[in-house]
Amino acid sequence: MSANPQWDVSRALRVAKLFHLVCGVRDACVTPFLTLYLRQLGLAAPWVGILMGTKHLIAASWAPFCAFLARSHQKRRVLMTASLLGSAGASLFMVLVPPLDRDPGDRRCNGSHSLTAEGPPPGVELTVTVTLASEPASNSPAGALSLPGERSSGVAGTLGFREGPGESAQEPFSYPPGSSVGSTQGTRNRSGVLLHPDTPGVTGSPREGAFRVVSPPLPLFAGGKVLASPANQSAAKGDGGALGLSLEGLQWTFILSLGSMVLWELLTSPLEQVADDSLYEYLDFVDATDRHRSLWVWRLLGTSVGVCGIAALVGPLDCFLATSGPRGVVHFYGYSLVSALALLVSIAFPVPICRRQEPSYRMVKALSLVVGDPHLTILALTIFLTGGATSAVQNFLFWQMKDHRSSELIMGFSVALGLLGEIMLHPFKALLLRKLSRVGTVGLGLGCLAGQLLYYSFLWSWWSVLPAQILSALSHGALWWAVSTSIEHLATPGTERPLSAVFRAHVCGSGASLGSFVGGFVVMHFSLPVLYQACCVLLLLWLALFLSIQPRLPQERNINYSKLLTVEASDTSDSEQGTERDWLVKAIREEHSDWRG
Repeated sequence: MSANPQWDVSRALRVAKLFHLVCGVRDACVTPFLTLYLRQLGLAAPWVGILMGTKHLIAASWAPFCAFLARSHQKRRVLMTASLLGSAGASLFMVLVPPLDRDPGDRRCNGSHSLTAEGPPPGVELTVTVTLASEPASNSPAGALSLPGERSSGVAGTLGFREGPGESAQEPFSYPPGSSVGSTQGTRNRSGVLLHPDTPGVTGSPREGAFRVVSPPLPLFAGGKVLASPANQSAAKGDGGALGLSLEGLQWTFILSLGSMVLWELLTSPLEQVADDSLYEYLDFVDATDRHRSLWVWRLLGTSVGVCGIAALVGPLDCFLATSGPRGVVHFYGYSLVSALALLVSIAFPVPICRRQEPSYRMVKALSLVVGDPHLTILALTIFLTGGATSAVQNFLFWQMKDHRSSELIMGFSVALGLLGEIMLHPFKALLLRKLSRVGTVGLGLGCLAGQLLYYSFLWSWWSVLPAQILSALSHGALWWAVSTSIEHLATPGTERPLSAVFRAHVCGSGASLGSFVGGFVVMHFSLPVLYQACCVLLLLWLALFLSIQPRLPQERNINYSKLLTVEASDTSDSEQGTERDWLVKAIREEHSDWRG
């Protein structure tokens, strides 16, 4: 059988490792930096949360469905090719989405603004004073917003400020997380508005003085408290429609971003599961599925290299490739180029020609197991909450790092640090599970994730995020090792992979989707540290409940007898049957000794 090139296992594994490596680089080009790019488009946290929640929801539902169709109709290679080609083209649609700020006077590459400062963290309020332009300049305190006399009523009403008897008022103004701040003192915007923000509690500005606010993100739908309410929209009409145009621009930016992201995710999400199923089935024909378990390391290595490499290229290439639009288009160009490389590798990717008949109801059976087995039910709820909390980190951690003047290279290095820590911890996987047990390892992962979230809520500098990233080896790696081992012990014969797919795609993806939807609005109404602290408290409460429930659950059997009987019945050799019986007797004795101990 090994002489047949169809079953060249060594070659198939080499191609699979290269494919996982390239796909890791491909995903790292965009995925970690996507929310940062959406912020630079001018979208505020709620709309970014909606976009990311939609992305996770599509991946959780669409990818398993496409994998089922590809297996049923023997079109796996066609789907892989279409996914790579389509996602490479669809990602470029994001480059075409117009940002809210189209003012070429504030471009980072024209050399006119050497000093820049990002906005304060989400939730930090600015105290802004609105004063009529007819007043003397000496009467306007530092941090004043000067408006022309004939337009002050319209703009002030639209921004939500109250006008007192002296035709001026001082109100807290929440600085939008997606806005950028230039360092040109005394600059007026297109409406003639001069902004001198005074941000309490935020230090480290490059220079003191006035800063021009560029295109703050606006609420999208009517019924809001500020710009989208009908009263404010009518006030905007009195201002010549300038803010009405901004609201219309926000709607178009959000709608085009949503359409591009939906199309992109529909094309790219099936690739990983289809390729994984194809390789596993190929190796299963020659009884080499044990070699399938080590391939995840190559994807993590590719992600670590890609996230640092693309971050290093963004700085010098952004100014060369784009003279307008937001910073970060290099991420999408890099994604398309690496997708073309992955397409070349996929030509040699092992796809089995022979079709092994498999029951089509295994996914339904896996779902019924999750509902019927209390151990799996508790585990599924744990993964659901973990996915929601992890989405808060993935969506907004780079926002917080950017507010602390972090470069994209440091952001990429922080991601790589967590992934490399997971790889280095893997040799101790068996020792960790043996010493702590599966339940203890899950508890350790939840505790580390809660500690990370609490730590992120108190970041004080761009480098302070790096120590906490080391805990990702436990909060993600060790947690999923314990979950995978539990699935292997609790699954019935033939449902291991469908059950694992349910946990990774449906359960974790649904939790990440809900966490993204809710997290964006929490950031808008409260702040990003409040979101992290709320997730931390939720995880700690669930950890206490998780540990207290475990002794009350039905006791697991150490041996899955149905699996052993299935293996024994499938063997035809007398010697193999004897070996299986001997091993069964040995396992029963070990279990009996554990009970007596």
